[in-house]
Amino acid sequence: MAVPEAVAGLAAMPGVRTAARLGEPSPPGSASPGFLPVTPTLATLLPGRLRRGSAVSIRGSTALALALLAEATREGSWAALAGMPDVGVVAAAELGVDLDRLALVPEPGAEVAAVLSALIDGFDLVVLGAAVARGIPQPLARRLAGRVRNRGAVLLVTGPWPGAELELRVSKRRWRGLTEDGFGHLEVRDVVATSRGRGSAARPLDVALRLPGPGGAATASVVGQPSGPAGRCSV
Repeated sequence: MAVPEAVAGLAAMPGVRTAARLGEPSPPGSASPGFLPVTPTLATLLPGRLRRGSAVSIRGSTALALALLAEATREGSWAALAGMPDVGVVAAAELGVDLDRLALVPEPGAEVAAVLSALIDGFDLVVLGAAVARGIPQPLARRLAGRVRNRGAVLLVTGPWPGAELELRVSKRRWRGLTEDGFGHLEVRDVVATSRGRGSAARPLDVALRLPGPGGAATASVVGQPSGPAGRCSV
């Protein structure tokens, strides 16, 4: 099915509210129409929530990009992954993403501009893989950014993106859970997430996280409670 037809089909389903229909009255109990919610653990990295019409660059962690979808999809928003053929849906589910509200476009192909435009028109959140993002010329990137603003979507790019309002970086990754002799199951991964934006948010903000946490979803790092010897990992 062509992407525009797929988007039209989703928009016709009862209860689906896409970014293109942002001007319609919000149902009782829904989040503010100008923002999309994130889990409380990740809220300190953002101004509390994801602002509609914005682009966010995420470097060093696909898991963080998926974790940012969790709360929004659980509360009824729709998300799409484009140009990310290696992302596992099991990992997304463990991080809290509602798979019933997640669409996958592993290979946008030669019509990347049309595909991304359709996704931005029809979904609340669009996650763009780094390899595809690198191949997008700046004039097209500016047009897509304008479309994101006009449609009220949120664009998350797992790599650099011109004009991104916020940049998130993940560093100091350390897996925990191994025994002293190096055996056992990896349980959690300690990371440091750094947020830098514009204006008053220009000063970097560091947040210690466990990504994934003990149950899969992102949690705050627990200082002073190690879960076994640490092992470095660059994934």
